[in-house]
Amino acid sequence: MSRIGQDSGPVAFPFPSTPGGPPGVEVTDLPGLLTRIGRLGTTADAPVRLEFHLVMSVRSGLLRCVVDTTDCQVAPGSWLWIRPGQFVRFPDGCRGGADVPDTAVVLFQASFLDADTVTGAQLDRRAWRLPMSPAPQAAQPLDRTLELLEGEYHRLRDLPLEVHVAVVRHALSILVLRLANLPGGQRRHAGDAAFRRFRDAVEQDFVRHHQVEAYAARLGYSVRSLTRATNAAVGRGAKAFIDDRLILEAKRLLLHTQLPASAVADRLGFSSTTVFTRFFRHRTSETPLGFRRRARTETQRLPAP
Repeated sequence: MSRIGQDSGPVAFPFPSTPGGPPGVEVTDLPGLLTRIGRLGTTADAPVRLEFHLVMSVRSGLLRCVVDTTDCQVAPGSWLWIRPGQFVRFPDGCRGGADVPDTAVVLFQASFLDADTVTGAQLDRRAWRLPMSPAPQAAQPLDRTLELLEGEYHRLRDLPLEVHVAVVRHALSILVLRLANLPGGQRRHAGDAAFRRFRDAVEQDFVRHHQVEAYAARLGYSVRSLTRATNAAVGRGAKAFIDDRLILEAKRLLLHTQLPASAVADRLGFSSTTVFTRFFRHRTSETPLGFRRRARTETQRLPAP
C-alpha cells in the first residue's frame, strides 16, 4: 500500500467492504471513518482520495478538515458532501476525548441508487458549497431523514435482506435529493447533451488530451459547438474547462502528495516540467512548487477550535 510521503502518489480510499450490510452504503461516525482511513496503511490524519461519495453531518463540536485545497471548519448543523476523486484530510486525526465532534457519516456509491436519483441529485457534478449550512426550514427534514437512514441501516435483522436494502436505498435517496437541492447558492443547469458528453470525456481523458479539437473529433461536434455548450453550462469556454480540470488535478497532487513537479507533469500528460510550469504559472500566477509551499503553510495554520 502506498503511503503519503512516498513518490508513488496519493493514497486511494476505495469503498470499504462491510460483510452483511447493504452493498454500496455504510453509515458510521467520525471515529469509524478515521479507523477505515487507518486501515489503508497510512495515518488517520493523512490525505486520501475518495472513490465514493462521503456525506457528513456535524451535530456537536467543530469538525476540521481539508477538502482538496479548501480548509473547512464545519460547525454544528452544517454538512459536507465530498465527491469521488476529491482529496480529504482530517488534521486532528484520531484525537480522542471530548474534543471529537459528534458527526454522522454516510459513505455510498452512486451505483447503490436508482437512475432517477442519480440524475435528480446531480451526483456527477462537483460540490458547489463547502460546507453546507441549511436554513432551519431545510435543516429539519434533513435531520429527520438522516435519523431514519441511521435507524433503518442498523436494523438489519428486522426485515428480509432485500427489503432492508430497499428501505435503506429509499432513505438515502431522500437524503441526497434534499441535500442536492438546498435553497440558496448559485448553481448552473446541468447543460445539454453536448456539454455532458464533453464533460464526461474530459474527466476520462484530460491527462491524455489537452486540446478541444481531440474531444470534438471523438464526440462528433465542432469546436465551436463544444465551446458554446460549455459556456452555456458553466460560464467557461471548452478550452478553459479542460485547463481548469488540469489545474485542479495539479493542485491536488502538489498539495496532498510528495510527488516532484516533474512527476506531476508526467502524470498530467505534459511533455516536460518546463511546459507544465509555464502552464501552471500562466493560470495561477504561481509556480507549482510556490503553490505547494504556500498551500501547505496555510493548511498547517488551521485555527484551533
